[in-house]
Amino acid sequence: MIGVFDSGVGGLTVVKEIFRYLPEYQIIYFGDTARLPYGTKGEAFVKRYSAKITEYLIKRGAKIIVIACHTSSSWASESLKKQFSIPVFEMITSAGLEASLKTKNNKIGIIGTPGTIKSRSFEKKLLKINPDLKIYPKSCPLFVPLVEEGWVSNRIVLETAKEYLSGVKSKRIDTLILACTHYPLLEGTVKKIMGPKVSIINPAKTVAKEIRDFLENNPKTADNVKKGANHQFFFSDEPYNFKKISHLCFNRKMKIKVKDPF
Repeated sequence: MIGVFDSGVGGLTVVKEIFRYLPEYQIIYFGDTARLPYGTKGEAFVKRYSAKITEYLIKRGAKIIVIACHTSSSWASESLKKQFSIPVFEMITSAGLEASLKTKNNKIGIIGTPGTIKSRSFEKKLLKINPDLKIYPKSCPLFVPLVEEGWVSNRIVLETAKEYLSGVKSKRIDTLILACTHYPLLEGTVKKIMGPKVSIINPAKTVAKEIRDFLENNPKTADNVKKGANHQFFFSDEPYNFKKISHLCFNRKMKIKVKDPF
């Protein structure tokens, strides 16, 4: 199985893209809804629970781990790669590479949770690829609760997005990274504000493509990853508005199990 985890339901946007690019593989998902949001937590907390969740998914049969949380990707990916022997994928590397290839004027915006923006992980990755890039980060903490309310395109969302994005837009960026797993559900609203000349990078898509390419180039690992449609979705507490988010992502109901193993 491919193990995917997030602090809540936002990682379902990553599962959506894995279904799209790797439809034959079975998914096991864990959302740590008992301790969300990770975006406002400290580094030590995020590392500790990211390791606990990874161990839990491996015990349940995961052969690949996908950190479908930008805060965990920022603060815990390197330690998880050292601690565990199976492949670990995060949300930053492939998205940063795509953004650096897309930009024409070397001006890239990043929107994410306070934790992701504070970590500067995307900035560091991008500047390592191309030191000439100009990076404009912006924390957008209200986007997550709006999405979890099922609000992705109404007037309140549009006005909130205008307020958050006006400063980034004024920098005349031509590429914008959606550095939170909830944000792809707001992509239509973001595009409306930023305009057609700004390329929107959805890390959920880039990581799904990265996993696909990895499995194509590593057939032995691919053979060990369980296939089938018996997907499993676990949460450490009752996920708020799960039905709304799963409908937005999959257009159908998903069966879940609520259990806090920690």
